[in-house]
Amino acid sequence: MSVTIIAHCDWSIEAKKRWMCVAVQQSETWALSAPEPVGDTQTLTHRLRRRIGADAAMLMGFDFPIGLPAAYGRALGTPDFRSFLRSFGDARFARWFDVAEHRDQITIDRPFYPMRPGGTQRQHLFDALGLTAKDLLRRCERATPDRRDACMLFWTLGGNQVGKAALAGWREIILPNLEELLLWPFDGPLHELIVPGATVVAETYPGDVYGQLGIPRRSVWSKRQQDGRRSVASHLMRWLANRPHVDGSALQCLISDGFGNSKDGEDRFDAAVGLLGMIDVVDGRRSEVVPEADDVKTWEGWILGQQA
Repeated sequence: MSVTIIAHCDWSIEAKKRWMCVAVQQSETWALSAPEPVGDTQTLTHRLRRRIGADAAMLMGFDFPIGLPAAYGRALGTPDFRSFLRSFGDARFARWFDVAEHRDQITIDRPFYPMRPGGTQRQHLFDALGLTAKDLLRRCERATPDRRDACMLFWTLGGNQVGKAALAGWREIILPNLEELLLWPFDGPLHELIVPGATVVAETYPGDVYGQLGIPRRSVWSKRQQDGRRSVASHLMRWLANRPHVDGSALQCLISDGFGNSKDGEDRFDAAVGLLGMIDVVDGRRSEVVPEADDVKTWEGWILGQQA
């Protein structure tokens, strides 16, 4: 695959917590940059392309869900995820981005809930949508040997919720650029999408990359603490040492220091870790293969680098 630039964006509903780490291909070497703020999302792809030229191939990774549970997609009655995205101009989805405040506001066309805590239950979602907890988890969100089930997309409370971040990502990144972006894996395998001038977007999950790097489960360290990030620095340094074609000199001091003691240290850490996982997929060290189920390629999507 002839990718010229890879950008991994650690996402949040708060703009100040969005950080990205970028790798640019120079001859046969990947040159990594230090994490930097994502900045204005309206100009993001343009700013990245200024580093490499309009004809370059670009792969962008975002750690927010890109896809919908297949059971929900079938209930919508549209054929696939990209068709669903194209339908956002229809009156039917006028309130899709409005998180329901009360259980009686939840409908198939307004599935995110709740706006705030207080008398809310996941069962309210199941009852209103006519779907089960399993129905509302995409395959890539289900438990693996290294982690438990992720939080379901439509539930918007708690520290591990991803719904509001997905809404922000779709509204700011995916929808405004829909006809210019290629969405992996919906539009095809990565090796077919990566062509000169293409901008390919993929879903990532830094938490999965921890395991790929050999980082122990987070019960024994905390990414929110500088000491915790510093305690796993050797795993990132070993990754760099084993890949002489990757120039990580701009990252080494940050890695050793645990990405600093400010509150955004965890965001910069995840931006860098996610980038390392993406490089391994692009270089062929890790497979991009997704499950053969049609639902994955039409509705649910997949997390780049997660084993099928």
